[in-house]
Amino acid sequence: MDMQEWIAQFDHIAAVYAFDILADGSCSEIRIAAANKAEIDYLAQNYPNAPDFYSGIPLRDYFTEINLENFVIKAVTTNIPLYSYVNAHGFWIKSFYIPLKGRGSSVSDEAGRQTRYCLLLCDQQPEPESEAMSQRAPEVSAAVMQITIKMHQTQDYSQSMCEVTDEVRSICGAKRCALYTFDRNSGQCRLFGVKGERPDILEGISKAMGRTPYENALFWERDLDGSDCLLLNDMDILKERDPVWCKSLQENGIYNIILYAIREHRELVGFIWAANYDTSRSTHIKEALELTAFLLASKITNQQLVERLEYLSSVDELTNVSNSNALNRRIKALSEDAASRPAALAIIVLDLNGLKRVNDLRGHSAGDKLITKAASLLKIVFGDHEIFRSGGDEFVILCPDITQESMDACIGQLRTLAAATPDVSFAVGAVRADGEYSIADTMKLADDRMYIDKEAYYSSHPELERRRMTGQAEE
Repeated sequence: MDMQEWIAQFDHIAAVYAFDILADGSCSEIRIAAANKAEIDYLAQNYPNAPDFYSGIPLRDYFTEINLENFVIKAVTTNIPLYSYVNAHGFWIKSFYIPLKGRGSSVSDEAGRQTRYCLLLCDQQPEPESEAMSQRAPEVSAAVMQITIKMHQTQDYSQSMCEVTDEVRSICGAKRCALYTFDRNSGQCRLFGVKGERPDILEGISKAMGRTPYENALFWERDLDGSDCLLLNDMDILKERDPVWCKSLQENGIYNIILYAIREHRELVGFIWAANYDTSRSTHIKEALELTAFLLASKITNQQLVERLEYLSSVDELTNVSNSNALNRRIKALSEDAASRPAALAIIVLDLNGLKRVNDLRGHSAGDKLITKAASLLKIVFGDHEIFRSGGDEFVILCPDITQESMDACIGQLRTLAAATPDVSFAVGAVRADGEYSIADTMKLADDRMYIDKEAYYSSHPELERRRMTGQAEE
């Protein structure tokens, strides 16, 4: 029975990988010596642009998977079967690497090359299996248990992430370590080191490569190429995949790297990042990080959900300024805590003239566009202050410690911009208070002044006044 007939007996994905050990002790590229139908169908489905399978085709004609290659070589050279369970390429993949002793392992040519073989058996499922997750060496289980304790012993998210980072650094024997979280919905990234959250390092890493933190995450996702991780003893692969990042690492004295994806239901939510790690512990590290990434995924996802709910409770989705809930909380805090109140505070109340007319004549979609356009002008002028959308066409701006001159100048700039913007007109009421002042009284006075300004607007536009009086009260 030849090798291809033999491998066809397996029901699950199965292949025999081959490589040569050269005279100098180095290894050749890995080839697929034989594959069963399940493997051939998998390759054809996932890599349609690759050549058709034939015995001896280079593995990299289909894909480059450094971790798989390392496991194949290690299983054969140590003559010890290996097992891995990873979240990669959209599946949870259970793999067994079995060295095939005696199959062509003698000297194959005068150059001294020896061909070695490894049987790879795989099973892939869309969701993780609890039993497979628990099958770990005692030292790995102990390390992950310690990480689990660190992850849940405090309610402070940042602190727990930093403590986990320190445990991961210890497991990897790494000089540097970080957790990098990634929220695709908000575009926000955060970096946690062993001493705390480090926005300075987050920005520094990105700036050095000419990227934003969000772009960094997208590049690293591409660098993984669907795999769960990169455990690189050297930078050769990284030079090919991401030369900009590779150059940045080398300039900072980094000569090996771990980049481990954290995924929740196939969605990327972060990375484990470790540099200058102990390469002699690669197998132990990979097993520990498989479980750690799985545990971290839920914690990061839950935190991002909480932050999203907090955002939705405080931010107006149409305009992306703060909403009425946030305004009420802010006014309540200013009213109840006089000690923390700014020495001077300007309250500016604004009402968008003509929104009802636009809604009636052109529809609410046009009205929403008008509100968004108006909010954009407010951001241009008052972007350094606190902007709230308090109702359908109403906005409130709080300007702590602003001078009267600056407040008047901002209102003048807003009126100039509005005059140059089709359909946008604000009724404005502004009050600057200092010394012993009441938040409620200041707010009421600003509101009264806004209504006076609105009446003046309609007095100067009598053609709009009739429509306002015959319809419902405007917003």
